[in-house]
Amino acid sequence: MGFRVAVVGATGNVGREMLNILAERAFPADEVIALASSRSIGTEVSFGDKVLKCRNLEHHDFSTTDICLMSAGGEVSTAWSPKIGAQGCVVIDNSSAFRMHHDVPLIVPEVNADAIVGFTKLNIIANPNCSTAQLVVALKPLHDVATIKRVVVATYQSVSGAGKDAMDELFAQTRAVFVSDTMEIKKFPKRIAFNLIPQIDVFMEDGSTKEEWKMMVETKKILDPKIKLTATCVRVPVFISHSEAVNIEFENPISAEEAKNILREAPGCLLIDKHEPGGYITPHEATGEDATYISRVREDPTVENGLSLWCVSDNLRKGAALNAVQIAEVLINRKLIAPKKLAA
Repeated sequence: MGFRVAVVGATGNVGREMLNILAERAFPADEVIALASSRSIGTEVSFGDKVLKCRNLEHHDFSTTDICLMSAGGEVSTAWSPKIGAQGCVVIDNSSAFRMHHDVPLIVPEVNADAIVGFTKLNIIANPNCSTAQLVVALKPLHDVATIKRVVVATYQSVSGAGKDAMDELFAQTRAVFVSDTMEIKKFPKRIAFNLIPQIDVFMEDGSTKEEWKMMVETKKILDPKIKLTATCVRVPVFISHSEAVNIEFENPISAEEAKNILREAPGCLLIDKHEPGGYITPHEATGEDATYISRVREDPTVENGLSLWCVSDNLRKGAALNAVQIAEVLINRKLIAPKKLAA
């Protein structure tokens, strides 16, 4: 008997990607239900070679559902995830609503799968921020060997991280440049076409943005609370895939060659690092792929035991939808949940 899986926010970028990945990975589901708000009832979404019609979230009975992949934003998750969990359905939440909740595990399967057992308190498991997910996949194998003290990261984040409207805005603004049309700015504080915006999410009292704060606290929760991290998060005119320039300071010596050998064998990582033009991965090449790509690994001579590297991943996949499905697979593979028996 297979599982019954609901995808909440099925019409959004991440929700559609969740459906794609469930189909691609032949997830053991007897039924997949696409759920959305009342305004999207009847909207058709693809699931493998099938087409699903969205149903109303408010009318769904989660007591008959095993797993809910939640991708409808923090406000919806705050209102619905505890209710869904209370009905015995495990929620894997892609929003930031419960990431730092002490009774909710924050999981990247390649990094801290063992922490998943804590989900039973609320029946909620949190997916990390997209930029954090790829970062910790790259950091974990290096931390295990040489112990990370400090990380300085600059992110180059695609507009898809801000949703479909943001992708549409980049497209419209780019077109406006070439046809000398009016430049409309709606989703971002400044134009994004042929530009960079050093602000993602709102500003906090210390001058950091909330996105930068998320990377710091989430890395500590997932990987090691002793790690010091500072981030500068930048929105760039790329449709899909986030890139990161990462500088790492270790407690113990580690050479660039040692790091490369470790990363070659690390789960979820793919090392592409040739010292020649094009011998690295760009966002365009990472789009549609599952791996976290690592390039430009080199020693940093300005600190003791320092390395720098370049990290790229599809933010809609490993940064969101793929990670959520992988969490569901961990639940099943470790026999932490079983399909509910439906009444005849």
